[in-house]
Amino acid sequence: MLIGLTACGSQRDNTVGAAPGSTSKNQPVRAREEHACIAKRVVRENRFIQQRSALGGPNSKCGAFRPYLVSAVDNGRVQLRPRATLRCPMVPAVDRWVRDVVVPASIKHLDSPVTALKVAASYSCRNRNSKAFTKLSEHGLANALDVSAFDLADGRRVTVLKGWRRGTPREAAFLREVHKSACRHFTTVLGPNADRYHQNHFHFDLARHNAKNSYRHCR
Repeated sequence: MLIGLTACGSQRDNTVGAAPGSTSKNQPVRAREEHACIAKRVVRENRFIQQRSALGGPNSKCGAFRPYLVSAVDNGRVQLRPRATLRCPMVPAVDRWVRDVVVPASIKHLDSPVTALKVAASYSCRNRNSKAFTKLSEHGLANALDVSAFDLADGRRVTVLKGWRRGTPREAAFLREVHKSACRHFTTVLGPNADRYHQNHFHFDLARHNAKNSYRHCR
């Protein structure tokens, strides 16, 4: 239970309509990046990763051209519960973060590998923090993932809400490592130190914060 706190967005798959009062502008570079990712076959479909039909409509600022339904990463070893709806560039970013950061960190700090991520939100057509007249959320572009908990092979669950400030020292060390190291894989990383909206989950996305896409926003 999330104890009165909410993730950046809901897990409900809102496929049509624009976010109310959104101030975001169309960014053609996003479409180019997605088409290039698909054309290069960066993501290979398998029983854990399946391409789905387009999200959004002709009058919507939300959506993705050919997003993927992702139920597991790291060759199926780490499940996403529930499955996430992500655009092409996000899929390998999540996979690398889990494989190169999350699993090694869980073995290092907790003596057991992570086997599943609790997905608090992926695609959702809405503004940032679900507030009117703010920018369109990266969730509205299937370009973001919220993770609220990590399940271990030995049956334990480490939650962001409890583990970040009230967990054991080893749980806190694990969460801080996977949060900090995520900045190598995503352009935006937010956690409990960011603001009140992220007390119970980590937010990851691939937003472009400058023209060269070199800036990272990690808090």
